[in-house]
Amino acid sequence: MSRAKWMVATAICLVGIAITSRAEAQSAGGPDAEIALLKQQLKLMEQKLDKLQAQTTANTTAAANANAKVDAKAKADVRTVDLASANAAYPVKGPVATSGVVVTMPNNRPTICTADNQSCIAITSRIHFDVGGYDYHPNSSATSPQKLDDGENLRRARIGVLGKFFGDWNYALIYDFGGSSDGFASTASTGAAPGVGGTSVGFLPGGAVSGVENAYLSYTGFKPFGGKLAIEGGIMDLPYTLDEASSSNEIPFMERASSGIIAQNIAAGDFRSTAGARWYDDRFWAGAYVTGPATGAIHSASSLNPNGTTEQVGAFARAAGQLVSGNGYSFHLGGEGEWLIKAPRDEITGTQTLTLSDRPELRIDPTSLISTGALAGVSGAQVYSGEVAGTYGPLFAQGEYFWYNVDRGNNIVPLSSVKFDGGYAEVAYALTGETRKYNPAAASYGGIVPANPLSLTENGWGAWEIAGRVSTMNLNDQLATANGVAGGRQTVYTAALNWYVNGNVRFMFDYLHGDVAKQISATNAGDAGSKFNAFAMRTQVAF
Repeated sequence: MSRAKWMVATAICLVGIAITSRAEAQSAGGPDAEIALLKQQLKLMEQKLDKLQAQTTANTTAAANANAKVDAKAKADVRTVDLASANAAYPVKGPVATSGVVVTMPNNRPTICTADNQSCIAITSRIHFDVGGYDYHPNSSATSPQKLDDGENLRRARIGVLGKFFGDWNYALIYDFGGSSDGFASTASTGAAPGVGGTSVGFLPGGAVSGVENAYLSYTGFKPFGGKLAIEGGIMDLPYTLDEASSSNEIPFMERASSGIIAQNIAAGDFRSTAGARWYDDRFWAGAYVTGPATGAIHSASSLNPNGTTEQVGAFARAAGQLVSGNGYSFHLGGEGEWLIKAPRDEITGTQTLTLSDRPELRIDPTSLISTGALAGVSGAQVYSGEVAGTYGPLFAQGEYFWYNVDRGNNIVPLSSVKFDGGYAEVAYALTGETRKYNPAAASYGGIVPANPLSLTENGWGAWEIAGRVSTMNLNDQLATANGVAGGRQTVYTAALNWYVNGNVRFMFDYLHGDVAKQISATNAGDAGSKFNAFAMRTQVAF
């Protein structure tokens, strides 16, 4: 019963008592006695009403104080709990409807998922902008090139989406706008049409490399042997070689070593059409893929200019694992093989060629300093390699060695195979104490995550890292013979300083010293080598 009803009932009772008393007085003592009795009763009623009013006021004050304490506690709880808990702190008449989607920003990447987390889509992007220059010294007038160009390069400019649906299906669609044509002509080459001149983009160093970098579908519903199995296909960035399995956002240097780039360009690497599978758990990784041409290859067997070069088939397999791991240390070991089963075919000349080359571990100028040229009559090629890496607190070390064999059995008179080799070793040290964590899904090490991102209000200065690398690549074989190859031998020393501002921004500073030993041809030992120093800086933004 409420206070108001209780007070009304009390008043009614008192009036009833007064009436009854009045009747009794009339029968007992006359008018004077009745008046005296009524005055006494009214006084008693006033006293009882005063007590009721005082009690009501006290109860109201106590209730208000209790509500104020509840409100204060609810406001304090809001500061420390998430939105769902905060909503639960306030009484509602019915249950709150569950939202159909959940929007999150892991590492500032916009991500939308269903409430059951079975379907998600996220926006991903990456910008690598480089500036730098060379101090280049050709050994003689026979050296090619005679000069390297200073300047800038939008190395990568990627944007796309990635996600999953029905829990076990994964996909990605990423386009790379980076890699300009560096002044070369459009897609038509000389003589293709009246009034159109130049050389086809992509047919010369520096040709446009923009295109679809990822467009794949992956199924991960099978989980044999206590691990995860991914069956996938499309256009992918394949995890062949340890260096390539590490994201370009996370490697200690602006560019990967030439030996690995040359190996993966044969039948793997970025922008590659493929189908295959990989299995992994927390410790071991194994995968195998069949590969085709890269995106951007000419799909035409009928045109004279440009002619088609897409009929390529290859494969690779890799096995690796984190053999030892503990609190702040780990050790990784692995090996891989790559096979070019069918070389790209020139549909006009009918020849199958393969060129092994790379730029001097910097992309400001796109010119290659070492190159085999187009090896004719290629019937196949193989690459075998070993990889090792490890961490000990803030110290990180990694290295790979590659052995290459190119078969030349499709010539009119078959030629002997040519063999090359190369490798690299690198170390990095986080001055601010962070450790690179292992990524089992790619069997590689991730990047530095700053323990104290840059913040002027919280006295954070990000993470700082120093790194050094020596790499070598030998593209010489059977020198002094008519069928030999004088592609040159390149040795590059790189020193790096990296500033990880936060989880999305990094500034990189690389200094390179290179020495290229190269003769004019396999049968002409004239000096065509060169030496160079280079300095470059990269601004990296990635989500």
